Amino acid sequence: MPVQNLAAILKERVDIARDTMGLVAASIDSGQRSVTVYGQSGSDRPLDADTVFEIGSITKVLTSLLLADMVLRGEVAADDPASKFLPASVRMPDFEGAPITLLDLATYTSGLPRMPSNFAPKDWGNPYIDYTAERLYDYLSNHKLGFKPGKHFEYSNLGFGLLGHILELRAGRSYEELVVSRICAPLGMDDTRITLTDSMKQRLAQGHNAGLAPVPNWDFLALAGAGAFRSTANDLLKFLQMCLDAPDTPVAAALKMTLSERRPRMDQRDVALGWFVSSRFGDELIWKSGGTGGYATFIGYSTKTRRNCILLSNAADYDAHIALGTHLVNAAYPPPKLRREVPVDPAVLATYAGRYEISPTFILTVRPDGKRLYIQATAQPEFEAYAESETEFFYRVVDAQVSFARPEGGMAPSLTLHQNGKDMPGKRLP
Repeated sequence: MPVQNLAAILKERVDIARDTMGLVAASIDSGQRSVTVYGQSGSDRPLDADTVFEIGSITKVLTSLLLADMVLRGEVAADDPASKFLPASVRMPDFEGAPITLLDLATYTSGLPRMPSNFAPKDWGNPYIDYTAERLYDYLSNHKLGFKPGKHFEYSNLGFGLLGHILELRAGRSYEELVVSRICAPLGMDDTRITLTDSMKQRLAQGHNAGLAPVPNWDFLALAGAGAFRSTANDLLKFLQMCLDAPDTPVAAALKMTLSERRPRMDQRDVALGWFVSSRFGDELIWKSGGTGGYATFIGYSTKTRRNCILLSNAADYDAHIALGTHLVNAAYPPPKLRREVPVDPAVLATYAGRYEISPTFILTVRPDGKRLYIQATAQPEFEAYAESETEFFYRVVDAQVSFARPEGGMAPSLTLHQNGKDMPGKRLP
């Protein structure tokens, strides 16, 4: 894609869609690296290829790469049960005698849920900082699997956090030390760390939530393998270069192993170790996205055309970010819809206040606050919804929209939730 076109797209996402405060896009074409930036870092330092971002779940690719490296060194086997490396006091769950293996953890098929049920942060602004190994062990010892390991895809931060923890127990070194020494150092990725150096602190972009308000950074304890690393476009370009032209090195051999095992996900998508694999439009995309409370990230490439993209955002615009990343790798993937926020009279918003029943167990509670509108679904946090018109609203935290029926001289009688290709009507409750 010509640089001027890419610059226009980034400007559109920042200035019109208001998905984020700033974007850094990077790619490699015939060995030449290109970086395009637009927007604000949130600090005095402008955005560039050395700006530091939390990369969130792209960390999972590093964790799976570490697993592959340890397999190739003979330190672990992919089919080793996870229980082999945990303290004897931990009662690791199984399913009818079938254990969870390290490979199951790395391919999102362990049967473990996305998050442990005893995940209860004292501070949701930095939710992982107080989740200790002791709490992890307590959860595992009391959990019952609902699926046979290796057979059921479920995206699991818990699973990858556990995998990183197991690898550090086996090696007798911290998870960060292992990744830095075995992956980052050989590739020259000096700005890919969990613990920020003084230089990285000075170059760290300020993170923002979906409403573009500044938010704290995230810190990890036991679940670091799920999302703890920070990095830059320049460092990720070094990683991407290895993916495109793997040299004869231990890291490249480990990368090959991470892509050798494929398990089904859904919708013409598979999972490898850490990576997602999408087979659509006559192409194969290897990619991974990441997100924390204030950042969204993407890395991906085509195995057929070699088109590739790194995309870093300093806001939590997850869905739009993934859509833009895949679109930049293959234009047949639709770009994120451009949604323009418009002002709505507070008197109109006031007519939407109330509770709306989508189903007996799923209710949307709508709360106007002056010129803003907030919606809370049953058992979920409250999120702001943004107006495209007087009756049409959209979320920034998830790809979902809500439309209200126009009130006839009173309160709105109903709404419709649009999500995952479904239109779900809900009537106002008395």
